[in-house]
Amino acid sequence: MKLSIGIVGMPNVGKSTLFKNLTKSEVHIANYPFATIDPNVGVVTVPDERLATLANLSKSKKIIPAVVEFYDIAGLVKGASQGEGLGNQFLTHIRDTQAIAVVLRIFKNPEIIHVEGAPDPLRDLEIINSELALKDLDTIEKRLKKLEGEARAGDKIAIKALETINKVKAVLEKGGLALEFRDEPIVKELTLLTAKRQVYLLNGEESEIPPGLLEKIKEVGADYVVADLSKEAAVPQLIKKAYEILDLISFLTTGEDETRAWTIVRGEKAPQAAGAIHTDFENNFIRAEVVSSEDLIKCGGWNQAKQKGLVRLEGKEYVVRDGDVMVIRHG
Repeated sequence: MKLSIGIVGMPNVGKSTLFKNLTKSEVHIANYPFATIDPNVGVVTVPDERLATLANLSKSKKIIPAVVEFYDIAGLVKGASQGEGLGNQFLTHIRDTQAIAVVLRIFKNPEIIHVEGAPDPLRDLEIINSELALKDLDTIEKRLKKLEGEARAGDKIAIKALETINKVKAVLEKGGLALEFRDEPIVKELTLLTAKRQVYLLNGEESEIPPGLLEKIKEVGADYVVADLSKEAAVPQLIKKAYEILDLISFLTTGEDETRAWTIVRGEKAPQAAGAIHTDFENNFIRAEVVSSEDLIKCGGWNQAKQKGLVRLEGKEYVVRDGDVMVIRHG
């Protein structure tokens, strides 16, 4: 699977600077709102030091790391859900992402303007989530009439969906998010923005975190990273945290042609992992030869690991672990 993350936040909080460091590409950074008009999309490799070591053991011709797709989108302001600024365009673009990285400015620099006046990350957090919720409520309202008609006609799926969507509506109207409903079919179908996992990027220093901010982030069911987003060190932190909040892991394949990392959801079994490589591998899965990358590296190669009994034959019920090196056997 390919992980995609939308970078969102108020104007001039560090989004485009972060994107520049993520992708090493020059994007338009300017000291005024809406400098980023069209979404910048960048594909960033996931840091994984195991790949180079395994490639060396296998004498691989190439290394293919896992990737994350980042979308840097125009700044969000109060009223975005109603079309203020570039809000509608912004909100449409993040529907296609799996998670949202919310950039909050905690650094204090009077030379960098803030669209709402003085920097206030708690206020910005409230504005962003309120606008996402308002847009979701608009999405729900547009679908409700059709659902109500289908439910009256006795459609059991529609009856269940209507029940769920009314619960979601009630939560959003009270200022909450739809995260607890993220696995419901109707919520997935509507790609509700407030049902996406969030990670907050606090742009500044630990000492600049205002009282109550971390408690509020926890309250909305999210996690956070504190970093100076103008520095490249923020990139691995963000990717690692994104994998954590989405419960993703990597398994590996290695050979003379290539050494490669594959992203799957934690808890998936061997056939599902095989499907990440090719759907035929999942459909015709027989078994997998598995060894941990740590054991394989320590032994110095596949044959040595086999001789020590560290390569296992696993069947359809095997739950894949992070760092497993696998050879898929299929029909």
